[in-house]
Amino acid sequence: MLIGYARVSTDDQNLNLQQDALNQAGCECIYEDQISGVKAERRGLQEAINYARPGDTLVVWRLDRLSRSLKDLIEMVTLLESRGIGLKSLHEAMDTSSSSGKLIFHIFGALAEFERNLIRERTQAGLKAARARGRTGGRPKSLSNDKQALAVKLYDEKKHTIKQICTMMGISKPTLYAYLKQEK
Repeated sequence: MLIGYARVSTDDQNLNLQQDALNQAGCECIYEDQISGVKAERRGLQEAINYARPGDTLVVWRLDRLSRSLKDLIEMVTLLESRGIGLKSLHEAMDTSSSSGKLIFHIFGALAEFERNLIRERTQAGLKAARARGRTGGRPKSLSNDKQALAVKLYDEKKHTIKQICTMMGISKPTLYAYLKQEK
């Protein structure tokens, strides 16, 4: 029996592409997750593995839908093999039920991890270059340094409530507390 597994990282993404591919591949049932691949607890994946019986094959659209690192991918294949379950990736055209499929699995897994590392390195280099030019990431501060100092002064004077200070300055309570903590 072919058992499908589909995963997207966030709620804004949808599973339609993966579901269509898994249905077209002949999967009798499809389990799904909407969670990051780095999370170890993926309920849909666990349900798919628990449902599978020896001789079944877990089908994924791409290897990166199953795992985000080569180490985790190898552990997953080892777990599946120990239960007599095969793994088939549609995008990489790979099936671990054969010796050549196992070899291809290891090669593609290593390439996928290499690609993610390159992306991470390029991102870090871009951030470093932006910082060198004086650009810092993150959300802009709600208040200028002068207004921050004024908010702290109003708090220290004890003439206004926290709510009043927040309303006057146009900030939230957590923001005010962050500025107070920063001053100390």
